[in-house]
Amino acid sequence: MKDDLDLYIRARYPLLWVVTAEEGRALKEIETLAQEQRKRLLCWSTTVGLVNPALPDREDASKRDPLVLLKTILEDKEPGLWVLRDFHPFLKDAGVVRRLREIAFNLGASAKTVILLGPVLRIPPELEKEVTVVDFDLPGSAQLQALLEGVIAKLREGKRVDPALDRRQRALLVQACLGLTETEASNALAKAIVQAGGALSSEAIEAVTAEKKQIIRKSGLLEYYDNTELIENVGGLSTLKEWLRKRVRAFTDEARAFGLPAPKGILLVGVQGCGKSLIARSVANMWRLPLLRLDAGRLFTSLVGSSEENLRQAIKTAESIAPTVLWVDEIEKGFAGVGSSNVSDAGTAARVFGSFITWLQEKQKPVFVVATANDISNLPPELVRKGRFDEIFFVDLPSAGERADIWRIHLTKRNRAPDQFDLTTLAMSSEGLSGAEIEQAVIAGLYEAFDANRPLAMNDLLEVLNDTVPLSTMMSEELEALRTWARQRARPASTR
Repeated sequence: MKDDLDLYIRARYPLLWVVTAEEGRALKEIETLAQEQRKRLLCWSTTVGLVNPALPDREDASKRDPLVLLKTILEDKEPGLWVLRDFHPFLKDAGVVRRLREIAFNLGASAKTVILLGPVLRIPPELEKEVTVVDFDLPGSAQLQALLEGVIAKLREGKRVDPALDRRQRALLVQACLGLTETEASNALAKAIVQAGGALSSEAIEAVTAEKKQIIRKSGLLEYYDNTELIENVGGLSTLKEWLRKRVRAFTDEARAFGLPAPKGILLVGVQGCGKSLIARSVANMWRLPLLRLDAGRLFTSLVGSSEENLRQAIKTAESIAPTVLWVDEIEKGFAGVGSSNVSDAGTAARVFGSFITWLQEKQKPVFVVATANDISNLPPELVRKGRFDEIFFVDLPSAGERADIWRIHLTKRNRAPDQFDLTTLAMSSEGLSGAEIEQAVIAGLYEAFDANRPLAMNDLLEVLNDTVPLSTMMSEELEALRTWARQRARPASTR
C-alpha cells in the first residue's frame, strides 16, 4: 500500500480511500510516508475531532463536525495529509458529498491530499470519478514472521520458550496466521501460548488454526473447513482423480521453476449426489491446502454497493491465505438470474458475477477454485468459456465397478467387513443410484438390522434397494439433457 500511496500523493490525487480494518497499522505507514515526504499529517475522527499524531495531547474538538472539517481543509494553505477515519457514514449527507467534490476540484493543483480510512467501501455515485481506492493488504509472511520472532523474543526474556519449535514449525505457524490481521495474529498467538501453559509449542499451530476458523466465520461470507476427507473415500471418478494427482506439487516453487503456472480451478457439472462436493473437500486434503467454502448467495445484500464489496472481501480473504482451495458449491444457484439482473435488482447480480468471472480469468494468487453445478440450464455461458477454469468435468452416475467401490467404502466406514457382502450383486441391484443414494441405502439397512437386534445382512440391503426409487428415474429427462450437454462441453470424470 505504501508504494501506491506514495505515487498517488506525489501525483497530487486529491481523494484517496484506503480500505482496511487495520487502522493502527495503516496509520503507521501513512505517518512514515508523511515524514518521508516532509508533509504535515492531521488525523480526524468524529469522537476527538482533529489531531496531529506528533502532538497527540492537542485535540481540536471544534472540528468534530464533518462540514466544519471539510471547510477547514479547503481553507488551509499548507501542504499536508488529512486522514479522515470512518468517514463513510457521513457520505449519506448530500452536503458532505458536495463539499468533498469541491475539495476534489480544488485540491488537484495543491499539495494537500485527503485520505478516507476505514473498513467499508461505499462510494456515492457523485464521487466515483473523484475517489481513488487503495487496498491495504493483510500482513504477509515476512511481517508475520517478524511478529512471531517478537513473541518468541519476549518468551525468551521470561525463559518460557519451548526450544522444540524448530524452523519448519515456525514456518507452519506463520502459514497458519496468513489471512489474519496483525492484531488477530497476535491475539491468536497469545491464546496459543496460554493453552500451551506459557510456552510456544508445536500445538500452537492447531490453536492458531482453530482461532482462524472463528475469525473467518465472523465475516459470514466464507467458511473454513477441516480438510479431513480422503481421496480414497471417493468411489470411482478415476480420470478426475488422476488429473488431480498430477497436480499435487503444482503450488510449489519447484513447479514455478519448471515453468508451470498455478492451476486455476475446475468446474464439476453432473448428477446430484455423485461426489462433486466430496471431491472438493478431498482435493484440499490431497494437496495439503486449507479449504474455504464460498456461499455465493450470502454475497447479496440490500444495500447498494455492499454485494460487490462482499465479493471483494471474500476474494481478498481467500488470496491472503493462498495457496488455498476455494469451494463454490452449486454455483448456478448463487448467480441465478444474472440474465434478468438489470430488471430485477438494478444489475447487482450481473456486476457481482462479472467481477467474479473476471477474477477467475485474471487472478494472480494461487487460489484453486472448485465450483460445482447440478443444473446446466442456469449456468451463464460466460462461466463455461475457456480460460475461466482449467477443465470442466462431467460427473455421471457411477458405473457397476464404481458402485461396487462405493458399497465397499460405505460399509467400511460403518465398521462392516466388505468381504462379508456380495458387492457384485449389490452393484448390479443398485443400477441408476448415485453415491449418496447408496450411502443412504447402507444407513437404512443398518436401521433395519438394529431394529431386529441382529448384525447387518445382505438381505437388509437388497430389501432397501427394492424399495428405493432412484433420482435418475424420477428425473430421467433432465439427466439425458445433462448428458447431451456434457458430450460436447465437458470431460468425463470417469473412465468408461
